[in-house]
Amino acid sequence: MTERFATPPPGGTDRTYGLSDEVGLYHRTYTTLLRSTGETRLKVLEPSHVAMGSSLHPMAGREEIDLGAFLYAVRRLPDAIAEARLVVLGQERTQFEAAGIDLGAWPPAEAPARRRLWHVGGDTLAVLMASSSDVDDLVPTLVAFQIEWNTIRAHLRGSGRAEVPVLPAELAEAVGGTEDDWTRLQESWGAQFEDRLRGMRDRRCDLRLRSLGMNYVGYARVTRDWWRPVSAAMTKADLHERPVYFVSSNTHALVNLVSGIARQNADGLLREVERHGPDDLRQELVRIREGRSDGSLENLLYFAARGAFERHPEERIAAESRVGVLDLLPQGALRVPAQVMALDRLDVEHLDPRLGDVDAAALRASDAVIVNIDYPLGSSAYNILREVAVDVSRLRGVYVLGKAATLNADVGDVMISGVVHDEHTRTTYWLDNAFAVEDLQQDLRYGTGLDNQKAVTVRSTFLQNRDHLDFYYREAYTVVEMEAGPFCAAVHELADADRHPVGDAVSLTRVPLDFGVIHYASDTPYTQARTLGARGLSFFGMDSTYAGSLAILRRILRLEGAVGRG
Repeated sequence: MTERFATPPPGGTDRTYGLSDEVGLYHRTYTTLLRSTGETRLKVLEPSHVAMGSSLHPMAGREEIDLGAFLYAVRRLPDAIAEARLVVLGQERTQFEAAGIDLGAWPPAEAPARRRLWHVGGDTLAVLMASSSDVDDLVPTLVAFQIEWNTIRAHLRGSGRAEVPVLPAELAEAVGGTEDDWTRLQESWGAQFEDRLRGMRDRRCDLRLRSLGMNYVGYARVTRDWWRPVSAAMTKADLHERPVYFVSSNTHALVNLVSGIARQNADGLLREVERHGPDDLRQELVRIREGRSDGSLENLLYFAARGAFERHPEERIAAESRVGVLDLLPQGALRVPAQVMALDRLDVEHLDPRLGDVDAAALRASDAVIVNIDYPLGSSAYNILREVAVDVSRLRGVYVLGKAATLNADVGDVMISGVVHDEHTRTTYWLDNAFAVEDLQQDLRYGTGLDNQKAVTVRSTFLQNRDHLDFYYREAYTVVEMEAGPFCAAVHELADADRHPVGDAVSLTRVPLDFGVIHYASDTPYTQARTLGARGLSFFGMDSTYAGSLAILRRILRLEGAVGRG
């Protein structure tokens, strides 16, 4: 059973959802507006968005452009948003059908940096929402996109030039921002870059929103529809009754550690890096070969393989199937891929050597299965783990590896928390985290490992401002992320007869499964959160990702008696 404490969680009772007043007001404004069945102009949300002073959009409402925020939004919206007039939000296809929208006739679309299913019907976009966090993520992103589009438009029209500048250096001089950021926008928009800039000058962005209605039961149904084919695939493979280790991480790390595919194709992958790889990757390969780098050749191979397999996903799925990994791609609103790996069907010879000496006989004797998912967004984490736990009778472990902002460390560092405060429920959880720095320090070449940290699960990347972050930092919360709190809520329900608490303080130190949470720092909010939001982690971010993944897989193998403490 979990224990309740009398200590109040951060934020007390006078702060809406634990948020600052401005952030809370913004959240209430768009959630109440979305109750309307008609179209709402996005412009009505701009004042509260600006007043919030988002740490991700610090220059909102100013005359100068905030190209970092615009890039962040562009990468999380489909390309068709540039020509859109109306965005329609719903949970299920039946809602759209009832509204006269045939999604089957509208081509699907996705954004490069956010897994969400869109359909394009001319200047109308339909988007399927998988959880309340989708709303908290999408609406501020759309508002930021519109604000910056129109700010850039004003600068283009006021530049005094007869023709719209199209070279990044010229744009930086005439419009503002840096040449580097304009180059990234050019890469994002590709061949449409010049035409889109001209379109920005000639057309004001004036988006409208229409909600078809979202409810808790609908989100649960969306999650059940997501899990049903995964469960069916496990039943077909005779794995459904086995004990499960549930992992939320990504779809490349664990499979690379168990499949051996990248290392078996090392020569070809390294030749590709030498010929066509980015400068930093080619230079790192030379340094590793010459012994001048502490970097891992395995991680470099995995990074190269990831790019190759993204271009040929069917080849990846076939290759992984041959070594005992089932890949399940999402079909509905919840865009979370899943992988199923039965330990007794893995080949010891294929395992990453950094796992240590694995006992082949013990591995074959294990009846355990790993269900690995690509980390979900916010409250989807609760929905997913709860659905999995309802269907799986023997859940042995739950492990979470995800990105986070850090208030006291640097990009690429790894943070292990013993306390998680969840803004969704205003509940603080004390964990007996399965991991400590010693579990991953040996595999962390560039970053630093920090344990005994405190994490806060926020509602959205945009729903934070300087006061908000300062408040948590004063309370020694140094990890800012989006999934740990909802996962904790689901774990609580695995250990207690009650539903997850609200506004409470709870100990998860005695739960009937192994539970661990690891975060790697992907951005720093005090410096505009630019490292991940607009740029990405590059190869060097693989260091912390694989250190965490190795720690998780090593622990599973240890609990199954296949690896000693060594």
